[in-house]
Amino acid sequence: MRRADRRRLRGLALAPGAAAVLLAGCNLAPHYTPPQLTAPPAPVYKQSGPWAPAVPADGAARGDWWTAFDDPTLNTLEQEVATANPTLAAAAAAYDQSRAYAREAVAGLFPSVGVGGGPAYNRQSNDRPLRSAHQPNEYPADTLGATVGYEFDFWGRIRNLVAEGRAEAQASAADLATAKLSLQAQLADDYIALRGLDAQAALLTDTVSAYQKALDLTEARHRGGVASGLDVSRATTQLASAKTQVSDLAASRALYENAIASLVGQAAPGFHLAASNAPRIIPSVPTGLPSSLVERRPDVAAAERRAFAANRDIGVSRAAFFPQITLDAAGGFQSTGIPGLLTLPNTYWTIGPSLALTLFEGGRRHAALAASKAAFVQASASYRATVLTAFEQVQDGISQAADFAVEAKDAADAVTASQATTRISLIRYRQGATNYLDVVTAQAAELQAEQQAITLQTRRQANAVQLVRALGGGWTTADLPTPHQASQLARVGAGGN
Repeated sequence: MRRADRRRLRGLALAPGAAAVLLAGCNLAPHYTPPQLTAPPAPVYKQSGPWAPAVPADGAARGDWWTAFDDPTLNTLEQEVATANPTLAAAAAAYDQSRAYAREAVAGLFPSVGVGGGPAYNRQSNDRPLRSAHQPNEYPADTLGATVGYEFDFWGRIRNLVAEGRAEAQASAADLATAKLSLQAQLADDYIALRGLDAQAALLTDTVSAYQKALDLTEARHRGGVASGLDVSRATTQLASAKTQVSDLAASRALYENAIASLVGQAAPGFHLAASNAPRIIPSVPTGLPSSLVERRPDVAAAERRAFAANRDIGVSRAAFFPQITLDAAGGFQSTGIPGLLTLPNTYWTIGPSLALTLFEGGRRHAALAASKAAFVQASASYRATVLTAFEQVQDGISQAADFAVEAKDAADAVTASQATTRISLIRYRQGATNYLDVVTAQAAELQAEQQAITLQTRRQANAVQLVRALGGGWTTADLPTPHQASQLARVGAGGN
């Protein structure tokens, strides 16, 4: 090859590389800013009662938030959710998949290299056009070669695909955190409801015992001719009604127990939780400031990352309007026989850039660009809706907590008053100063007041769980993997974020 030809060839080969350097910063995606949402005008949530914001917000619950309920059984069950729940394992697998897609996009930034070859034996037609008279009818062709291809990312198509893939992987990581928090909160809800039924069952057990004593007293007075058969009938009805409620509670408890078994990855028939009526704690949940909420909810982070990914997809769609430029090279050895194949005279090679540009496709690229822009608008709206829902859920939890605190005091007063009424009515009945109807009425009122107090206690605990969930459960955007981490392929366990 002449020296001038070699210089021209080198110039052709280096031209795309020089252009790549000049255009490396070209990015057709719109400038991205997170979707805007007007913050609440008040610096704190609307609230009253003991649920004050944390100052600073770092005082909020972190990590194992359920330990605030001080229940060893709940602590153990929550750990089992993190390691054995199949739904959480599926969410972890989805995260793994999204990271694999991100890594696949990163591969587009690098050249592709391939090797191939093989022996072949050929026969050409006698009447093949332009065939030389001295060419043989049959001949071998043995080849061993390699190919290299590289697409110059002039318009940012590949870089936007990489950024989009990494953002989707980050969103999937936040989805995993959301799924984990949701399952943990569901377990806490079911467990709190079950312990509430245990408290109701303990109350009814004591009530049945008290009603049995009252019935015995009434029957004794009836045998002595002091009480009427109507009094005995009323006492019997009261006792039977209380026993019926005990059976109904047992049926409801079994349903919650079965639900907990599924959450911790165990078969319901072999799972059992012993009844307990230990004192139940109402934890104090610091709420922080409204402005910090978007940093503390994984679903908000996921929605923002998907808005970013949709923004980058616009850049990918815009790049389709510009030519695709690649540099291809191939080389190797080719001979009519394997002996002597790997010798210098049998080498071949080719190198040069190529350009491809679609001139007409019936508006397909314009439609794809319009779809990308609409997807970004949709993702941005979804983000704003997620943030608004977050504010709503936190405010609901705070409002209920404040109302429940007032209601709890009233419920305690009602229990105290009803117990005094029952005690006085029984004394008056023994003294013959009143009939048994007053006793039955007082006993029914006392049972109702005590049941309402237990139900309220359960609702306050459940509301604490929902408030923790609404606040993100201690999760923050600092827990989100970096773009680089999001594109790595290391396996994440079902119990991790």
